[in-house]
Amino acid sequence: MEMASESDDGSGLGFLSILHRVPDSDQENEEEEKQLDGSLRGAAPSPSLAVQRHHLISIGAAIVTRQLPSQGLSFQLWPAASSLVSLLDRDPSRILPPSASPLRILELGSGTGLVGIAAAAVLGARVTLTDLPHVLPNLEFNALANADLVAARSGSLSIRQLRWGVADDFDALGSRLPFDALIASDVVYYDHLIQPLLETLRVFVKREVVFVMAHLRRWKKRDGVFFRKARKLFEVAVVHTDPPLPGCRNCVTVYRFTARRRDGGCRGSQYLRSRTRLAVATRNDISRSRHRRKQMRRPHHRRIA
Repeated sequence: MEMASESDDGSGLGFLSILHRVPDSDQENEEEEKQLDGSLRGAAPSPSLAVQRHHLISIGAAIVTRQLPSQGLSFQLWPAASSLVSLLDRDPSRILPPSASPLRILELGSGTGLVGIAAAAVLGARVTLTDLPHVLPNLEFNALANADLVAARSGSLSIRQLRWGVADDFDALGSRLPFDALIASDVVYYDHLIQPLLETLRVFVKREVVFVMAHLRRWKKRDGVFFRKARKLFEVAVVHTDPPLPGCRNCVTVYRFTARRRDGGCRGSQYLRSRTRLAVATRNDISRSRHRRKQMRRPHHRRIA
């Protein structure tokens, strides 16, 4: 998850329950946001540390990641990340395009890096993990901790800075570098990051590139703003839905975004429009042919001078 650096200055575990549940109303939404912001500002850093093993059934191995809950939200595992890893482990072809060569994957807001590392290990993919500068040291730690496993699976990992909406970071990363897919989990959170996220997607999600996003809906208005804007730029489809989390009304949903064509249409709608035009033209031809046959059947009356 990508977060503004000023909001990642130490937090603790007390507010995790807020992140894992959905508020019952907009008023409760506002109260919880205030509570979360207060926790982020007022909590003092603690030396808490969590190391977790994530077993991947498909390859019979485990990924090890270090979480640093006291350092902020970007340093801990969110529900959607676990769901996306599980789907990658069970059925990656359901969400990612097939490829004869190793997939080139860009992960946005990598956080602990679990999803990207899992993709590299399961698929043998070349994965670029990205996040804000202060998150990168822990990303590098987790990448190194799993380097042998990833290499044994013919995958690779690289870590790069990527601030959403920042052209300099696009250029440094190589916005023209062809990626086959982008992945992310729980990246729609703060209002001020919605537009930068969409701008980043516009740079990289082109032609056949897909963006796979696992998301737990928490705030109706905020999520609505993101998806309304996203659907103006991309074709958005639901590819998987988990059962609701314990004590939560909503569930993690996995979406696939594909680029719309420049005329505002998507590949599917473009195809449907061409089929519609063909059908209309065919009906017109049939109508004209029938009209000509009727004309030919009518008796011709000669005028007598």
